[in-house]
Amino acid sequence: MKRLTATTLLCLVLFSAAFVTGKGLPTAPEVPDSLPSVWLYTEGVKQRTIAGDTARARQLLREAIRRDSAYAPAWYELAGILLSGSPEEAVAAARRACQLDSTNRWYHQLYGQTLLMTDRYGEALKVFRRLMEENPKDPDNYRIVAALYEQRQSPFQALVTLDSAEVRFGRIPLLSSMKRRLLVATNQIDKALDEARAMVEEAPYEAEHHVVLADLYAADRKDSLALAEYRAALAIDSTNIQTLMSLGDFYAGRQDYRSLLATTRQLFLSDDFPIELKIKRFEDFTADTRFYREYYFQLNDLASTLAIRYPDDPRVVELYARHLIASGELEQALALYKNHLGDEPPVEDYYRMVIDIESYLQRPDSVDRYVTRALELFPEKVDFHISKGHVMSYSKQHDQAIRAYRESLRYADTDSLRSVIWGMIGDTWHQKALGNDSIPEEELFARAKKGKKGIDRRAMKECYKSYEKSLGYWPDNALVLNNYAYFLSLEERDLDRALVMSSRVVALTDNNPTYLDTQAWVLYKMGCTEEARKILQKAVALDGQKSPELMVHYGDILHELGEQFMAEVYWRRALEKGYDARQIEERLKQPAKTPSAE
Repeated sequence: MKRLTATTLLCLVLFSAAFVTGKGLPTAPEVPDSLPSVWLYTEGVKQRTIAGDTARARQLLREAIRRDSAYAPAWYELAGILLSGSPEEAVAAARRACQLDSTNRWYHQLYGQTLLMTDRYGEALKVFRRLMEENPKDPDNYRIVAALYEQRQSPFQALVTLDSAEVRFGRIPLLSSMKRRLLVATNQIDKALDEARAMVEEAPYEAEHHVVLADLYAADRKDSLALAEYRAALAIDSTNIQTLMSLGDFYAGRQDYRSLLATTRQLFLSDDFPIELKIKRFEDFTADTRFYREYYFQLNDLASTLAIRYPDDPRVVELYARHLIASGELEQALALYKNHLGDEPPVEDYYRMVIDIESYLQRPDSVDRYVTRALELFPEKVDFHISKGHVMSYSKQHDQAIRAYRESLRYADTDSLRSVIWGMIGDTWHQKALGNDSIPEEELFARAKKGKKGIDRRAMKECYKSYEKSLGYWPDNALVLNNYAYFLSLEERDLDRALVMSSRVVALTDNNPTYLDTQAWVLYKMGCTEEARKILQKAVALDGQKSPELMVHYGDILHELGEQFMAEVYWRRALEKGYDARQIEERLKQPAKTPSAE
């Protein structure tokens, strides 16, 4: 008998090995009819739990069911596998297992889970109610039944279920929380308060219980009692994150922003409060400019707290620098960024901000120094090459600027960016054409027209060539179209094309005074003076009479139409805004013209 048993075990081991290494289904040993399904089921469980091969396990379980469709364990195990990928099939398999063995609570538990996953809450409620009745010692069934009643808009039945659980098990925190929430939802705030007070009495040294009671007092507008409970919670644990957050919410609801910010500072001092939430909260506070201005000192304290606690975190460096810039402390922001230029790995944005601030402060030598350093670290970053061009252009080193812009073209990866860069090259050629003289460009063009020394014609040709290349990449580049049209109007050539370009710019943009001025000036040069007047009148109004160039142009058009008095008014306003005094003086000496009959 012992020899026979050992032989049988050896056969079983060989069968298992054949299954693991073979590709097809193993052949079940020759045993009574009911046992092949058992053997296949067992192998399926082994494959799922030991080998982790759910596909093979599913195949074995389906074969077990094919051989014995009434074998409930195989249906149950198959439902568990299908639950993650095919929930509808899992429902059918779990239901079949329950039908075959209606007394097995595990089967019903899985069946209920499959129903929940497929949003069949009505059917799930029946299953879990039965489980609750058959296994009244499991509080989780009460929780699920109560949640399903709530989902079906039956809060009072949910409360009855939770009351039953409380009678049987006493107070369970999760169920008590559900009960309080339902009491509040059904306007039974007094009962909810009774529940919370009882909870505090049972465990007076649990801070979270005081917070719950405080939140309920706050919901019932009993603010003094709410604050007393919040203070009691803080007396137990002054650093408790949940307490501080609830207290902050209370102050926010009462629009007591000074107290809210003071509470937030305590949160910012806590290592348990994630830095991501600190940054998010600060950004929320500073999103409103008026709030930022009114509570600047408290917000400055919060920003400083973050900067002290997380001095090397890039997110905090950026947050604090933005705060300093918004506060007008540009030098401090600049110093902050410069302090982090040596970080490893180097951060591109720090260099960008240093370059931008130094450019704003009009320090070309410093800009040049940091652009050079940035290019050494990030030689393929197109914006640093463009910044190099800006530095050279600002210092009137036009040839070097053009070379820098051309170098940036090597790294431009879009046609729109290439168009913008060619536009910058064209603008630089234009500046070179004007030379370093302080004479207004309109006078220079006028001199050139008369054959006198004015603009550099060769440089202007290069300017136009660059603009043509720019528009070849992006035909609707508004800035290039506007500049191109304006320069053509100053030269009084290709005016038809200039009008097409300026009109296109106006169509692309929304009442930009500068672009309207160009269109009006082109029309004026074409002799369409009255039409030009209407457009420029609109431009001056939209600009709020800020631009001296617009007012000079408007005065010129009014003078041409014979409205000498108003022309002189606008010329003098332009003079007040800083326009060249000699140019205004020459205009004022012009004799008045006869009013136009146009």
